[in-house]
Amino acid sequence: MIAVVGAGLMGAATAWQLARRGHRVTLIEAYDIGHKRGSSHGSSRIFRHAYADPFYVRLTGRAYEEWRALEADASTPLLRTTGGLDLGEGRDPEGLAEVLAAAGVPYELLGAEAARERWPYLRFTGPALYHPGAGVLDADATVSACARRAAEHGAEVWSGVRVTGVDVRDKVLLRTADGRELAADTAVIAAGAWLPGLGLPVVLPRLTVTQQQVFHFRQREADQRWPILVTKDARMQTYGLPSGRDGGPFPAMKVAEHDRGTPTKAATRSGVVDPSSRTRVSEFVRDRLPGLDPEPVAEATCLYTTTPDEDFVLDRHGPLVIASPCSGHGAKFAPLIGAMAADLATGRAEPHPRFRLDRSA
Repeated sequence: MIAVVGAGLMGAATAWQLARRGHRVTLIEAYDIGHKRGSSHGSSRIFRHAYADPFYVRLTGRAYEEWRALEADASTPLLRTTGGLDLGEGRDPEGLAEVLAAAGVPYELLGAEAARERWPYLRFTGPALYHPGAGVLDADATVSACARRAAEHGAEVWSGVRVTGVDVRDKVLLRTADGRELAADTAVIAAGAWLPGLGLPVVLPRLTVTQQQVFHFRQREADQRWPILVTKDARMQTYGLPSGRDGGPFPAMKVAEHDRGTPTKAATRSGVVDPSSRTRVSEFVRDRLPGLDPEPVAEATCLYTTTPDEDFVLDRHGPLVIASPCSGHGAKFAPLIGAMAADLATGRAEPHPRFRLDRSA
């Protein structure tokens, strides 16, 4: 039997991948399925192929196939294509174009004037990279679909059950806050920001947990079709994408800083939005995104758990598989990470060197 601890995007996807292959699976979640205390809630996450690192570009291609497989299995639409723009000197649109060209990913490299003609509701100050394969993922619907289909494939789902102890010998013994014990041949730990507090007999890389702020801004013209946006200049790194349900009843864009989270711990995060982030993001919207009303109509917080090199942790240590954290850019890979974690749990594959626990040793 394989236990999966944590039913966020990575854990739920792992349970689905294992259960549909016919394995006995127990998925354990400390809160309700789809809760808002971690990194996997909300109706909008970015899917994109535009990475400066060819390794991740290749992974996005494999992830796209897994997304479509999940949609087919769950009979649920999860990935909506919108196209995507990369802007700013820090994003190096010309360099990204070279990487995408080498990988065979369709793209266009536009000058500022040509980009303004196509997207008059954005302000361009330099070249822009557009790739049509980018889009928006529904994180809430994905967690729900994975947990539901895992159960329908035979998995047992324990929600509202917190794992408080992990003993490892030949097998794994999990102890829970409500007094249960579960013996598993293998346990996949996908606990995200709670990983450092589980007391696992594993040496983890240095992990930084931050509380991130996201803001939703109403479109001035409801019928405009916005692409996803990734921008980086000397001041800040931001991203934007259609909000979905999170932005309220009218079309809106979710805009946030990627690299200015507040250090915290999963159990003690405040959940209070940093007003300085609200100010910076609103000023960015006013300056660069004139097609949006610069006063946010909704806001929320979530957690990043980041490694020093921003690569993922996806490795096996005895009967334990560690399948987190994902450094603030893992959502787009969720069903693929689930497949890779399932391969590790069943001995079908070795960990990739980039994702090993000891890679910095």
